[in-house]
Amino acid sequence: MGRSRRTIPEELLLLALDPTTGTTAQPQSLDLGLAGAQLVELALAGRIAPDGDRIAVVSPRPTGDPTLDCALELLRRRGAPVRAVHWIGGPRLGLRQTYLSHLERCGMVHAVAGQMCGVLPTTRYQATDTDISREIKARLDSAIRTGVPPDPRTAALAALAHAVGLGKHLYPGNEGRSSRSRLRDLIRHDPMGGLVAHAVMDVQNGAVAQPRRNQPPAGRQAGPGARPAPEPARGVPAQPHRGPLARVVAH
Repeated sequence: MGRSRRTIPEELLLLALDPTTGTTAQPQSLDLGLAGAQLVELALAGRIAPDGDRIAVVSPRPTGDPTLDCALELLRRRGAPVRAVHWIGGPRLGLRQTYLSHLERCGMVHAVAGQMCGVLPTTRYQATDTDISREIKARLDSAIRTGVPPDPRTAALAALAHAVGLGKHLYPGNEGRSSRSRLRDLIRHDPMGGLVAHAVMDVQNGAVAQPRRNQPPAGRQAGPGARPAPEPARGVPAQPHRGPLARVVAH
């Protein structure tokens, strides 16, 4: 995969960056969205494909993007298709920082050092060319305004933007309510984007961590007509320990 175009994770992160403060909107859900955006990008590159509610590797050939190839290799090592909610809900510590550093190397953002409470070091990231962010949002605006089915990349980006809660950041206030509603509706235009977006929302709602149900008591077998118990949750993200002198990055 060439680097002539921005990837969906990069575009999602640029949409989330506040041009004034240099912080990212919806930081916790954004981390889930970036993991989901990687899946969409790999699907568009022909490396993975949906298999029901699971993700299957159909071609392990590297894309040329180190971060995407790392995700592809992890998926390949699973051996069998993995549920989208388990993949997205798994530990992805540092993914947002990885993409911020990449955007900085590409010259799309620049780091601004500062301090919190005059003591803790902070780093914020501001776009070096706000025209890029405006162009990305203009694609969403066009899809919302015209009602014409967008291209798969824009549809997937819209689905992820809705899933991580960027609607209120992009279209704030009462005047943006109808745009937020239409942004949500764009989720139906891309099957992979829809699968991933719903998985992101399920993880946020705790669906991935639900206890297994319909499980027969110990020593008894389920009847012939019983439904199998859901797969136990795996990969629920661990909360990182933050020490008092932890370095604060864009949030």
